Amino acid sequence: MAKQIQRFDWALFFLRVSLVLVFTFITGWAKVTDGSAMWEKLGASMHYIGVDCKPQFWGFMAMLAEFGGGICLLLGILVRPAAVLLLFTMFMATLASIHNGKGFTGLGEIIVIFGGLLCLLLLGSGKLGLRYFIKR
Repeated sequence: MAKQIQRFDWALFFLRVSLVLVFTFITGWAKVTDGSAMWEKLGASMHYIGVDCKPQFWGFMAMLAEFGGGICLLLGILVRPAAVLLLFTMFMATLASIHNGKGFTGLGEIIVIFGGLLCLLLLGSGKLGLRYFIKR
């Protein structure tokens, strides 16, 4: 029986695209273009979980998770691993926001993004991604 593209697959596709807009074009690209000074500032947030070494490396990894993970979401490949990396990045951003005096400001957006990433982690990319077409 041929598997047809269903509304469910379209829903996952639009969820992926909306997250791509956030991670690749809004936050990720800024981290790519701002370079090493931005990466060091981002990576310094790792001390909230007890990691105090190599902040520039950790900031680079956050940039790679956001920009590269966003590209993976767009293409529909490695969606689950990308979702895990993005969930961790969002967790660290939440910790940094709380500890830097912003408190729970903006927590609504973070919860929505967490929810979308959890859906992709559990459900994958659906049939509207390169992974599906490569397997055929």
